[in-house]
Amino acid sequence: MSSDARAVDSAERASAPQPLSGRRVCLGVTGSISAYKSVEAARRLEDAGAIVDVAMTPSAARFIPPLTYRSLVKGEVAADLWDPAAPAEQHVAMGRRADAMLVAPASATTIAKLAQGIGDNPVTLTALASSAPLVVAPAMDAVMFAQPSVQANLELLKARGAFIAGPAIGRLASGGQGLGRLLEPIELAAAVRSAIGRSVGDLRSRHIIVTAGGTREPIDPVRFVGNHSSGKMGVAVAEAARDQGAAVTLITTQPPPQGRYGIVVREVQTALEMQAEIQQAARGAHALVMAAAVADYRPAEAAESKLKKQDADQDGMTLELIENPDVVASIDAPKLLKVGFAAETDDLIANAQSKIAKKGLAFIVANDVSQSDAGFQVDTNRVVILDADGGIERLPLLHKYDVGAAILDRLRRLPSWA
Repeated sequence: MSSDARAVDSAERASAPQPLSGRRVCLGVTGSISAYKSVEAARRLEDAGAIVDVAMTPSAARFIPPLTYRSLVKGEVAADLWDPAAPAEQHVAMGRRADAMLVAPASATTIAKLAQGIGDNPVTLTALASSAPLVVAPAMDAVMFAQPSVQANLELLKARGAFIAGPAIGRLASGGQGLGRLLEPIELAAAVRSAIGRSVGDLRSRHIIVTAGGTREPIDPVRFVGNHSSGKMGVAVAEAARDQGAAVTLITTQPPPQGRYGIVVREVQTALEMQAEIQQAARGAHALVMAAAVADYRPAEAAESKLKKQDADQDGMTLELIENPDVVASIDAPKLLKVGFAAETDDLIANAQSKIAKKGLAFIVANDVSQSDAGFQVDTNRVVILDADGGIERLPLLHKYDVGAAILDRLRRLPSWA
């Protein structure tokens, strides 16, 4: 079996993360051509462990038949207030049991009704019957979205605690480009996770900084000194922290991840850039999870133009490297709890333990990156958590999201966290 096949097999054996396990989400669908995205949003919510109920306006049923949702979700579908076969006061039951309500797409008409408390269809009535966090995802033409009346209604909803997800800039039904496109399903599901976390999560009122990816130290405009880090571990920690209600700043060398709703992303490339961003974000932050793989060395001088073969001598090219700062150790924030990572290929425990005091860490997360199913480039990890008192906790093979959740749980148990 190839190493890639072994990694896939291990990923299948590690249970997929279920950040919405035990949660009930009501999906409100209104009349918009973008209603097709709500089908995928329902799928993503259920894949994350939620039970999804669906409420539809009469106009929404013209775009997507209710049977589509009845075939897809585990919950109930309310599409007709006058359906004699529907449970009595179905909208009240759906609203009261919801842990969150997502209205996606939210048309201008429905936004106005939600703002003014008008309940004349399954979506608006369910919203009125619910005290759960409300996520409103607008979708309409850019000119419609810019109307003062629409903006005023959105501001009113925000003032009452609603989460406004989007819209995005992109291609619209009219064929033009503009601000009014419904967010993609992965972002809609992320918005629900964020809203629930901000409502009941264990990390509410906390600010956590997470770093991700491998730094790239330029040799010239084309080449760099780097490593194999994909950034997946850091992104997973950031998502887990977001889902538990924290304000999250993700400082990453990778392109902004999908599903980043509720996460502030700062893009960097080099160790020095990462150091500066962390130091700025550390003001008022409670914890730093240093999941990034920072290059130990950088070229002493980066060439302004691409180096050519003819620039080298007969024996090849000599590259002078200088040491990068120890980024996590250098952060000056006395009250900041710092968690480090140790990516090793041998002597895992000894090498990781030696870094705890030197870097000023609360604890360190060590993993053997020579394994095909853990470490770089894969969705799973097998880690050992070590603390300054000599404690060792070995975790089984887990999806990186669940590793992130375990790290955050360890942080919350620290006496200095209170």
